Amino acid sequence: MARIAGVDIPDRKRGEIALTYIYGIGRSTAQKILSEAGISFDKKVSEWTDEESGAIRTIISNEHKVEGALRSEIQLSIKRLMDIGCYRGLRHRKGLPVRGQHTKNNSRTRKGKRKTVANKKKATK
Repeated sequence: MARIAGVDIPDRKRGEIALTYIYGIGRSTAQKILSEAGISFDKKVSEWTDEESGAIRTIISNEHKVEGALRSEIQLSIKRLMDIGCYRGLRHRKGLPVRGQHTKNNSRTRKGKRKTVANKKKATK
């Protein structure tokens, strides 16, 4: 296992896929990093030399915000929205979808498990 940006990336996978195990790096960013380092996308991580993995480490540390720094930046952005009380901040605070989705039927991911609301029984004469 190679360790890059504090994450163990798998040896048996192609470099392009293995780099996506790092939070903040997707496929296109991984391709840019590998092309900048001069490494083939299809080369497996176990076949990388020490110079190649060192080059990837320096590129990631110098040019990309990943892992803890990125997570904290995102959390601060969400906290700022909640503090100023804008619509998106209120939706974050209530745990509802932020991007305009309807909530009558869906949005279970944000709302959580269903909570049954009891309704009143009609009085009989």
